[in-house]
Amino acid sequence: MTDDTVRLSLIGQVLRRRWRLLVALAVLGGAVGAGASVLVSPGYQTSSSVLLQGPRQADELLTQAEVATSSVVLDRAAAQLQWHPSGADLKKQVTASVANGNVVTVTVSADTAEHAQQLADQVAQQFVKYSGQLASNSADASVQLAQEQRETLRQQVQLTTQKISDLAKTVGGDLTVESVQVRTQLEGLRTSLEQAINDLNQADLATGIGNTVVLGPSERPAGPAAPTMTQLAAGGAVLFFLIGVFGHLFTARADRRLRGEPEIASALGSPILAGVDVPTPEGDRLPATGLYGKVRRLLGGDRPWVLPPVATSADDVNRGIRYRRVLARLATGPADILLLVADDDETARLAATQLAALADEMSLPLRVQEVTPGRPTVPDAGASSGVLVVLSTASRTAWELVSLAEACSEAGREIIGAVLTHPVRPREPVAEPAAEAPENSEKALAGSA
Repeated sequence: MTDDTVRLSLIGQVLRRRWRLLVALAVLGGAVGAGASVLVSPGYQTSSSVLLQGPRQADELLTQAEVATSSVVLDRAAAQLQWHPSGADLKKQVTASVANGNVVTVTVSADTAEHAQQLADQVAQQFVKYSGQLASNSADASVQLAQEQRETLRQQVQLTTQKISDLAKTVGGDLTVESVQVRTQLEGLRTSLEQAINDLNQADLATGIGNTVVLGPSERPAGPAAPTMTQLAAGGAVLFFLIGVFGHLFTARADRRLRGEPEIASALGSPILAGVDVPTPEGDRLPATGLYGKVRRLLGGDRPWVLPPVATSADDVNRGIRYRRVLARLATGPADILLLVADDDETARLAATQLAALADEMSLPLRVQEVTPGRPTVPDAGASSGVLVVLSTASRTAWELVSLAEACSEAGREIIGAVLTHPVRPREPVAEPAAEAPENSEKALAGSA
């Protein structure tokens, strides 16, 4: 993993060289967000409030909220709607909650604002009707019990009133011990009478417990509730775009391939003899083979974005001079030199082929040997033999180079150096001036004559 700090210039490099891929990821994220809106977006939402009259316990209010979303209420509401939904469909669109003041709030969601308003009103109305039916079914026993309690309270009130009247007649105007006791008894009787009257009032209030009222019609929503399809699509596009940017940065930071000449020389344990340019038909672009290769090229992912831009190749003479300088340095080395190149490094293979062709012209013993980077195998050494490693920049990790050096050491061959290859674009041919037409030449000759 590299220790380079992520700078704004690196982010700009990602945006500049991978903009096609990032745009494709943003479009994909927008499509995913739009598809997710079918499942996540609630559509149009509105609510209707139902008041439960009389004193209510907390558990009773929760029970009423469950009744509002019961299958009976939803089936009856579905039967009254014009678009004929089913009660099972409405189960996912209707919720009920308990608010302050004995109010049950019914919240609904639908595909249009009109449907949402109609659904909220119908559910509230059917809830009121069904709650009234439940109260009337149990009203007979409760009404009979309430009547018996009222009659008992009235008898108690009458009896207490009669006792107070009798005692009041016997009490004289003198302040004696007996008169004080009588007055005390009268005060106790009055307290009992007031308690009986309060109980009777509570019984009267209990008769109105089953009353439920809808607090007005629901409002028609002005727009769909958040998150909307537009919001989800925009969020998905931004999320996938950021994932693409940070994915490139993480990949670059986790890349263990060596790019600097000192690191490569240290891993191989040998110096870097030279760096040569290798003209390739498409520079550093990977071949577009198969469907994956074509898609990768279309999205601009067929060339490395971390490396510097590919330069234009020099002429054949300058490139030939560099190759001959490398071979000149090998002339004073071992008699048997082996060119080692990885089988998956196309640029290094082209450079090794060019070096082998020039070595034949200069009568130098040079052989090309391809090895597998993971498990390299090097032929055993002869009397005087050496190894020249040809590799591309940022193509091998330190462990791969170390394993290659160990394989050469086991075979008894010494690594005399390494050659770094750099892919370049071929220079465009210079257009030669077109030859003059014969008739123009004849005119010129006629004019000179």
